[in-house]
Amino acid sequence: MNRIDLFLSEREVARVCRAIRESGAPGYSVMRHVTGMGVGGAIDEAMDFSGLGANAHVIVFCEPELLPKLRSLVGPLMRRYGGVGFVSQAEPF
Repeated sequence: MNRIDLFLSEREVARVCRAIRESGAPGYSVMRHVTGMGVGGAIDEAMDFSGLGANAHVIVFCEPELLPKLRSLVGPLMRRYGGVGFVSQAEPF
């Protein structure tokens, strides 16, 4: 099973989640108001509170066969609106 972690602007969550559903993925989880530091620099609490720079973390678990379709639908959105994504292997607990 694959685990996909997407970090993107909160403004784009609805678009990305729609694409995830269209891909046939069985589900996803969304965590809003994600702060931290990455390649773009730090997101501090003041930026998060103001709505400037507010990010979300979307997690998707799917079978490997679904990954190409998921990438073809979500990838263009991530490239257009910004964000990063990572794929890793996951085992059920």
